[in-house]
Amino acid sequence: MPLNLPSFLFQYTNDKNCVDAFVEKFQTREVVRNTILLREGEKCNDLVFIKKGCARMYYNTEETEVSVWFAFDGSTAIDLVSFISDRPSEYTIQAVEDSEIQVLPRQVLVKLYEELPESHTLIRKLWEDAIIHLIERFTKLQKLSAKERYKDLLRKPDYLARIPQKYLASFIGVTPTSFSRIRSQIKD
Repeated sequence: MPLNLPSFLFQYTNDKNCVDAFVEKFQTREVVRNTILLREGEKCNDLVFIKKGCARMYYNTEETEVSVWFAFDGSTAIDLVSFISDRPSEYTIQAVEDSEIQVLPRQVLVKLYEELPESHTLIRKLWEDAIIHLIERFTKLQKLSAKERYKDLLRKPDYLARIPQKYLASFIGVTPTSFSRIRSQIKD
């Protein structure tokens, strides 16, 4: 069963009033597969939680799309740099499958900061968690070989079951052909 927004937020605070105040401000939306939640060049103005489904963050090169992040049930789908800095995004965020998302616009969050000072701590902890995951991802890309990055994917069944192989290939930094070759080598 996917995490719902309140239980997800309780990992960052035990303050029920704070969580309840946050939850009531979110708008729930249904999006179909391939819906663009954020386009490269736009400012990220919404804090988005994936209630059920999957989204990916990617950027374009001249040759291909490079997947840099996947968000599953109970996690955020946000360009943190754009959201915090109010600069245009260098990424696109796309629903990988039909999804139910919960959206909190930035201006509502700012107002919530004023109304509920405890919300600063909640969001800070959310950002800290996101930063830790980003640093871990960056470190793996730098330190691990392509085979080791693929083996790391094997420990993430949601990735293998729910994400197309071409996205997974770019996520671990290889071409789809190399991805297929690594898969066959690992199976042997």
